[in-house]
Amino acid sequence: MPELSRRRALTATAALAAAAGAHAVTMPGAWAAPAQAHHPHGAPEPFDEVYKGRRIQGRPAGGGHHHGMDGMDYAVFVDGAELHVMRNADGTWISVVGHYAPVATPRAAARAAVDELQGARLLPFPAN
Repeated sequence: MPELSRRRALTATAALAAAAGAHAVTMPGAWAAPAQAHHPHGAPEPFDEVYKGRRIQGRPAGGGHHHGMDGMDYAVFVDGAELHVMRNADGTWISVVGHYAPVATPRAAARAAVDELQGARLLPFPAN
């Protein structure tokens, strides 16, 4: 049996990685986005609830100062303070509090912000 050289090990690793990548691309649903992404023109449902003692609200916004995906504007509030949210190209949502943790809906973004704030007040975010 031939001795395993570094070159052969790297070649085998590259071949396995390429095969795994090709398999992931051809698997049905491998790149499926959340359900909301299939309806890019459908706005998320408005909500108004108390979550962990904090009032969170979300509704379509008509101000035009937020530019979400395909022109849809949506406003989210935590205890009356606006939580800036943005819809990603894959249909997920992020906020200024949870920028690196995408979630499925603006309601989930508001809840994640409440969790992250741990009782602290949401401070106003200066708009450009």
